[in-house]
Amino acid sequence: MAAVVFVHGIAKQYLGPQTMHGGIAAAAADGVRLAGGPPLAAEDVAVAFYGHAFRARGGKGEAWHDPDGVTELELDLLLEMWRAAARLEPAEVPAPADGRTGLKARVPLTVQHALHAVCRSRFLAGVGEQFLLGTLSQLRRYLSDRALRERVQAEVAAVVTPDTRVLIGHSLGSVVAYEALCAHPEWGIQALVTLGSPLGIPRVVLDRVRPEPVGGRLAWPGGVRTWTNICDRYDVVALTKELAPLVADGQVRDLLVDNGWQAHAVEHHLTAMETGQAVAEALRGRERE
Repeated sequence: MAAVVFVHGIAKQYLGPQTMHGGIAAAAADGVRLAGGPPLAAEDVAVAFYGHAFRARGGKGEAWHDPDGVTELELDLLLEMWRAAARLEPAEVPAPADGRTGLKARVPLTVQHALHAVCRSRFLAGVGEQFLLGTLSQLRRYLSDRALRERVQAEVAAVVTPDTRVLIGHSLGSVVAYEALCAHPEWGIQALVTLGSPLGIPRVVLDRVRPEPVGGRLAWPGGVRTWTNICDRYDVVALTKELAPLVADGQVRDLLVDNGWQAHAVEHHLTAMETGQAVAEALRGRERE
């Protein structure tokens, strides 16, 4: 059974666990090898796949929608991303005119300006506006649709076994993985690794996580011994780079990596030595048991 379970992020609704497995397992093995960890075989890695929960039946997926249909929650997240991108890359991304009256009043125009601006950042290098709209939509749906949330959580629980020692969550998958661990303290998982995580985004994500934060601080996730949070400093999904101040009853290790011009790319996160080290530490613990 797999010692490492990976929980993917958004925009995977047209893939599947086997489709994703080869690339994910190879990237994770490369990261562990770079960190000098024990060999990680393909069969040691499993993908907890939930993308099909976002795939529309017999038609175009909801994630790819018109900018005019952006909800209030999605607009809040988009504006936060715009501000972060402008702060991180002022030469590439123009800052939003926050000072003018009614930033949200003309919603379609604001969305168009924000999309155009954020698409100039490293986060969206090589993709585009529809990908960003998909990010907003799927994150919003997971946080607001109880039935969908339960379905996604069930997919993760079905993959975790007594042999699982590491749970890795990328992007939205980091929220899913965190909530799964909180809901299952009986799991024998040693380490949580979050990559490009939006968990710390105030109001939009942080206040909607389950269990609900107390005093603005997240509960420690289940019975894990270590939590390593990794992101690229140019990643506008990981708006809050340091989760340690937001977590109670434990110490999160926050690390920055350089993912080049694809700041949010999962393969770039997995092949990083920092990610490999976090996984290797848990695997070494398994060898000692």
